[in-house]
Amino acid sequence: MNDPKKRLLGMTLPELKAMAVELGMPAFTGGQMAQWLYGKRVADIDEMTNLSKQNRERLKAVCEVGRMEPVDCQRSADGTIKYLFPVEKLPSLSGEGMGERLHVETVFIPDGDRATLCVSCQVGCKMNCLFCQTGKQGFEGHLTVADILNQIFALPEAEQLTNIVFMGQGEPLDNLDAVLKAIEILTADWGWAWSPRRITVSTVGIRGKLQRLLDECDCHIAVSLHAPSHELRSELMPAERAMPIAETIELLRGYDFAHQRRLSFEYIVFEGVNDTLAHARAIVKLLQGLDCRINLIRFHQIPDVPLRGTDDATMLRLRDYLTQHGCFTTIRASRGEDIQAACGMLITKSEK
Repeated sequence: MNDPKKRLLGMTLPELKAMAVELGMPAFTGGQMAQWLYGKRVADIDEMTNLSKQNRERLKAVCEVGRMEPVDCQRSADGTIKYLFPVEKLPSLSGEGMGERLHVETVFIPDGDRATLCVSCQVGCKMNCLFCQTGKQGFEGHLTVADILNQIFALPEAEQLTNIVFMGQGEPLDNLDAVLKAIEILTADWGWAWSPRRITVSTVGIRGKLQRLLDECDCHIAVSLHAPSHELRSELMPAERAMPIAETIELLRGYDFAHQRRLSFEYIVFEGVNDTLAHARAIVKLLQGLDCRINLIRFHQIPDVPLRGTDDATMLRLRDYLTQHGCFTTIRASRGEDIQAACGMLITKSEK
């Protein structure tokens, strides 16, 4: 059996140069490949027309670009589009060979002159937050760098994108090496050359990895808060037991969010659970002195979860109280609920 071809998508400039040299080409050919892959988003090696035909043939013998088109899409009445992307066959969780072909969901959200892509980094998730359908799926595997980037580079609307958020399926810090490498390619001069300020990484907070994320990239950070106390957050988010929110915030206080880099806290509001003014007062106390903003998010009902979303009047009351007490707060518009593309609704347990 022939070995599978290597995917060029996801390789850094040093890796592309090393590949070129390994195949008997000049090292600068790696820079040309980077330009074709990330600057011009080609899907086929034959499109790299400033490589000689002989060099393209050498490259095609062992490599492919590695783009995989979406296999399904759903369109919401509000313009949101949810794509289903195939991913590389991941090692079986049993440790015996490779598993079946899996998929991830990716959500494109157009909004006037802004267009945001919600990118996934895992198939399923280990965090098992009570309110998240992806967590109910369980963990099925980490995405490779190529599969993270494929959601962007194979997106039909890629040229329209203004922002990328790592808020899809999976916990970015749990697949941190791949996420950081993807961000490097997206922001490097030899890559897609985006500003890191156009990228946001969402996280529940993982001990030892949050600090690394803060130190190694300049992207915006969004912390999943959802409750201001250790006890309540532990009920909603098992990750709280391993890294309490108080510890997360203490770490964040050591970084500068007063200038270009932004820190936000995501807060899904549940009726009778975390939606009182007492909770709001606790949030103000918890975040006091931290330069940040709060996004209040409506809960989208998922099967077999007893939580309910709160009413609009309560959302407005929370927003106004928090803002009046020094925590700039917005209510995030809900998008794509009719196609199960809204916050917490992504799932690929049953492959389409």
